[in-house]
Parts: sequence; C-alpha cells; structure tokens
Amino acid sequence: MTLQDFLMLDLPPLLAAMLAGGTCGLLGSFLLLRRESLIGDALSHAVLPGIVLGFAFTGARAGLPMLLGAMLAGLAAVALIAVVQKAARLDPGAAIGAVFTTFFAVGLVLLEVTGARSVDLDLDCVLFGQLETLVWTEGRDLAALLDPAALAALPRQLGLMAGVALVVAVAVAAFWRPIKLACFDPAFARAIGLPSRSIELALALLVAAAAVAAFEAVGSILVVALLVCPAAALRLMTDRYTVQVLGGAGLGALLGAVGYALAGPVPAALGVDLALNAAGVIGTLGGLVVAAAALLRPRRRPAAAAITA
Repeated sequence: MTLQDFLMLDLPPLLAAMLAGGTCGLLGSFLLLRRESLIGDALSHAVLPGIVLGFAFTGARAGLPMLLGAMLAGLAAVALIAVVQKAARLDPGAAIGAVFTTFFAVGLVLLEVTGARSVDLDLDCVLFGQLETLVWTEGRDLAALLDPAALAALPRQLGLMAGVALVVAVAVAAFWRPIKLACFDPAFARAIGLPSRSIELALALLVAAAAVAAFEAVGSILVVALLVCPAAALRLMTDRYTVQVLGGAGLGALLGAVGYALAGPVPAALGVDLALNAAGVIGTLGGLVVAAAALLRPRRRPAAAAITA
C-alpha cells in the first residue's frame, strides 16, 4: 500500500469511523446514565422518514436538508413516545419500541415511493453504511492535507460528520454541569430552576443529528452499537463521571479506527487478498469490548457502586 493509496482510499473512511465513534460514544454515556439507551436505538431508526423527506424536497442527497428532516423526525418521535406512554399507559420500553418501529417502517416505504433508491439511498445504505465508498480523489500526497482546494474535495459525509461532532463537543462543554445534574437528579435540577425537559430534548436532537450524520457512512445498526457499547464498557470499569463521558468518546473513536484498520488496511498490508465489512468489524469489536469489561470488572472495583464526579 502506497501513501497515495492510503490518502485516497483509507483516510476518509478512517476519519469517518473515528468521528462517528467519538460522537456517538460521547452522547451514549449521557443516555446510559439517564437509563435511556433504548432512546438512542429509537432515534437512529426514527430519523429515517426525515432523511428521506429531506431528499424528496431537494431531489439530492444534500446534507443540511436531510439533517433538518432527521432532527424534526427525531423530535416528533420523542413527542409521540411521551404521548403513547401516557395515553396507553405503557412502560417506556414498550412505547419506544412501538414508535421507532413505526417510524422506521414509514421510512422504508418512503424509500420506495420517493425514488430515493435511484441515488443509492437504499436499505443497505441505511442499515450497513458505505464506509468503503468514501474516496478522496485529490489526496495524492501529503501536500493535499494543507491545500484548501484539495480539502474541499473530501467526501461531503466527512464534512457533515465533522460539523456535527464539533457542535456536540461545544454543547457538552458549554452545558457540562447542567447536563450532569439532569442525568443524576432531574427533580433537583428542576427545583433549582434548570430546564430538565429542555435539556432532555436537546440531547435527543443531538443524538438525532449524530445518527443522520453517521448513518450514510456507518449505517443505523452501527450507530446503535456505538451509542451503547463504549458507554456500557466504561460504566463497567469506572465510577467517575468525567472518565465515563470522555472515556466513552475516546473508546468510540478507538473502536472506529481499529475496526476499520482490521477490516481493510491491515489485511492489505499483510498481503491477504480479502477485506471485511468495516461496519461489521467495528460492531463486533464493540461487543467484545463490553464482554471484556464485564470479565475484568470484579478485579477493578466492587460490583455495585454509585458513579461520582
């Protein structure tokens, strides 16, 4: 493998996998601490109708319309979950399951009736992503990394994911303490005047944005894995809030990098004439990391402990 091969064929999907893993790993810790990990699963599927409608209105796979459509669909899903839970007196898990399967089914129907398949926005793309198709045609040498014109030719999916990752990081940094209070004691947060409901909706919007930014590259199945596995592994290994949140982001990015490397570049460098699906390898690694954390947990700390600052 030459440097040009790496820059053109491997650098964009590697960065995409790391951005998706880091962003989802960061948000996943908040969902886990709020005992709402299933919300991440729901939103990663429920945004599909918004994505397809964003395409239908523009006639192209434009990032901003699809992102706005997904965020609106995510808000609608969160609102409908609350309505269904209250009206039907269902437990939260049942309400979430009913809503996200309905939204996902509607999205699949819209894929057919809007002509989205004509631009390769199909079920395989939605479920498994297209990491291996991200190619940087201008990445011929290291000088391209400093060339604005060459950087402008990077895959648009990478720019969207980088933008969402930046927004998520800034939002978490700016509202670090309010989010922490809302995660651990919503009643106390409301008592001191914090808008817990607004924080919850903001987290849902960020998860929806991360899901739509990542779905085209890594697919909705891997988005779910990245929202859950890094956060779950860190929760088994630490009681520190900062380590949990930042460690979840770091572990998610590491899973993305290692999983992609094991799927393609490493076999190629070893002269092995095969490649694996990168999303599948990353998801498998996520499950293995959780299993390893569960096995190591008794040696690291007592089985039950409250998480601390």
